[in-house]
Amino acid sequence: MADKIEKIHSESPDKGYRRLNDDLRHDHGIYVNDKRVLRICRAKDIRSTVKYNNHGCTRRAKNPQYLAENLLNRQFYAEKPNEKWLTDVTEFKWYDGMEVHKLYLSAILDLCDRRIVSYVLSEHNDNPLVYKTFDKAVKANPNAHPLFHSDRGFQYTGRTFHHKLVQAGMTQSMSRVAHCIDNGPMEGFWGILKRERYYGKRFTSKQELVQMIECYIRYYNTRRVQRNLGVLTPIEKHKLCLAA
Repeated sequence: MADKIEKIHSESPDKGYRRLNDDLRHDHGIYVNDKRVLRICRAKDIRSTVKYNNHGCTRRAKNPQYLAENLLNRQFYAEKPNEKWLTDVTEFKWYDGMEVHKLYLSAILDLCDRRIVSYVLSEHNDNPLVYKTFDKAVKANPNAHPLFHSDRGFQYTGRTFHHKLVQAGMTQSMSRVAHCIDNGPMEGFWGILKRERYYGKRFTSKQELVQMIECYIRYYNTRRVQRNLGVLTPIEKHKLCLAA
């Protein structure tokens, strides 16, 4: 078992003993408690990579055209897929010598199975970035009419975006001012992505950064097991819920 733990950690050094144990259970059918895995990790000097704080890039609307109540109200649970969606935008950087370039990721997360429903990358943090993300989600899930929750960023408080939600038969919900935890699972996903693949690295081309993000989201949806999903991946949980 120690050899398997070392192999898993060599492939994903970001994993701590709990996630290593989840992989043992999910991928190898080995069922042991966390403390035993922790003892092996200590004996082998296996440690998770250092964690960093997540910093968002939300730009608040100076003159919001539409504001919604916090209907989600931190009820971070859904009984079925496409019942509640969360969304946000986060920022990445890549470097060309001394020149710094920015890349923005907009994504929508489903609260039932925690899968990333859709995402879009852009060099600009603007309305089209959010609109394209929303349109991709609707196209992939034409019969979905979820509660749609965001912060009060300028993209989400415009009449155009609210109209798109109404047309899609969705109800809008917004976090309260200065309450990031109101969108906790979405903020949590940003932290997971950046801790596991971004922090501590220096990307020297846009292509390299884009490839990392796209590969990670695919990995997150299809291979990264989560204990709060019953040690399943988001896609496995999604299929299980649809079959119920």
